[in-house]
Amino acid sequence: MKKVVKVAVVAVGLFLTGSAVHAQQRFAHINSNELLQAMPEMKTADDQFQTFQKQKQSELQLMDTERQKKITAYQDKAKTRSEANKDQVDKELGTMANEIDDLAKRMQDVQQKAQQDLQQKQGELYQPVYLKAETAVKAVAKEKGFAYVFDVSQPGVVYFDGGEDIIAAVKAKLGISATTATTTPKK
Repeated sequence: MKKVVKVAVVAVGLFLTGSAVHAQQRFAHINSNELLQAMPEMKTADDQFQTFQKQKQSELQLMDTERQKKITAYQDKAKTRSEANKDQVDKELGTMANEIDDLAKRMQDVQQKAQQDLQQKQGELYQPVYLKAETAVKAVAKEKGFAYVFDVSQPGVVYFDGGEDIIAAVKAKLGISATTATTTPKK
């Protein structure tokens, strides 16, 4: 009987200890936007993405310039139309109109492809940066014993009071100098 009581007391003690540990979970917060903007990899990704975006825009502008030239040539040709050359000019105008329509369709296809390429490039450039930031946040949270880390830059956090701001520790983990001023979001 004493063994049963001892086992019961130990079991209750372990249960209460486990409950106490869960009741003392620590919370932290971070502004992920601030962290990402402080990362040099984000600046590099931004620069590469803007260069790629400009390249795609340039391709479309060249096509549009060609289309504008064809439209101008069509309009000039239409001005030369008379009763005497009407059949010949109408035939040429029809051919020119088809070329303009084909070019417009190609431009639309190129634009759609460019949008897909931009989305793909964005994922290629930014996903490793996001992953690196997430890995650093998780490492700092584990090192400091936090059960939860809330991102105060996201709309889901309506109010926070307390917890520890771990942005400095995460920046240090990433090797980012602490000279960058941190801004605390308003509660």
